[in-house]
Amino acid sequence: MLPFTQLLPWLFEFGLDLPRLLIDASATPISVFAWLDVLVTAVVVIGFIIADALRRNPGPFWLPILGTLLVGPSLVGASFGLPLYLYLRKAMSS
Repeated sequence: MLPFTQLLPWLFEFGLDLPRLLIDASATPISVFAWLDVLVTAVVVIGFIIADALRRNPGPFWLPILGTLLVGPSLVGASFGLPLYLYLRKAMSS
């Protein structure tokens, strides 16, 4: 929820202006660094989910991948997809 405290005021001011969002999100080197960090984290989480799911066969492993991608434009993408996958893995093994 914390990242949304920064996104929501921007959305209220500019709406769903995606070109503006991309310009603002990459306005400084530190913001580009943050976005690249999010991208690398999402790729690693998706890679882990796929590799682990192929070994363990935990069921609908596509759901956490979808969650990571849909929530991924914010900083909570990986922190949504990974816990969801681990929960599903635990639920399927019980």
